[in-house]
Amino acid sequence: MISVETDERVMTIALDRPEKRNALTLDGMLDIVRALDRADADDDVRAVVVTGRGTAFCAGADLSAGEDSFAAEHIAGTSGQAAAGEPQSVRDAGGVLALRIFASTKPIIAAVNGPAIGGGASLTLPMDVRLCSTDARYAFPFVRRGITPEGCSSWFLPRIVGIAAAQEWVLTGRMIGSDEAYTRGLVHQLHEPQDLLPAAYRLAREIADGAAPVSVALSRQMLWQMLGASHPMEAHQLESRGVLSRGASPDAREGVRAFLERRTPFFTNKVSTDMPGFYPWWSEPTFS
Repeated sequence: MISVETDERVMTIALDRPEKRNALTLDGMLDIVRALDRADADDDVRAVVVTGRGTAFCAGADLSAGEDSFAAEHIAGTSGQAAAGEPQSVRDAGGVLALRIFASTKPIIAAVNGPAIGGGASLTLPMDVRLCSTDARYAFPFVRRGITPEGCSSWFLPRIVGIAAAQEWVLTGRMIGSDEAYTRGLVHQLHEPQDLLPAAYRLAREIADGAAPVSVALSRQMLWQMLGASHPMEAHQLESRGVLSRGASPDAREGVRAFLERRTPFFTNKVSTDMPGFYPWWSEPTFS
């Protein structure tokens, strides 16, 4: 279960099963996907904050099914094409959710208020900025549960903290304190518990009030997509298209006027209608 609220152009998605330490179910993950669909479809939403209710951020997968908790019926998202030699192929629902976060046109800020374990830790990796409380701790305990990484964490985690830290954390499955998460780059800011959400909202509103939504949507994908580029020429080609397109937009004129007049800009271009013709510029892989 989640709760969703929107205030001052910022949507808050709160994992809301405090009695279960916000453990993830298939329905809960689908609820987050639907909330992100709403955020992307609403031009009045400029940023998203994701947090947890109660003392935990997310305890990971709901293990109420006992030793069968990782059977296909409990972890499967949508079906995929059967792989060679396999009777069927199913998609990890955590990965489906991670890819939806990755595809968002709105920036997403994780406000990790308490333990983020397994899928709860993976959930934060595709988000754009991660803040955590001093009460937070992390673990990627997949090998301790007899499974392997999920939620696309084998792609995101090494890119965020480097391969050495990723290998250590995943292969041991050990607990990672908030200080270590901060010093090794998993989180960007570390706050006392009472300061966490105010800091997340300050950041969200800085984006909501001062940044052009179309430029934000393009920029977050440019940064993510260029992680896989083979040469900076690919970035140069893409950025040239972006600057040419956006430079001719009303937003660019307004941005310059606001700067010269020393006022907050009022951007009128909308993600729903004004994305440039070259977006998206990548081919989305299919699951097989």
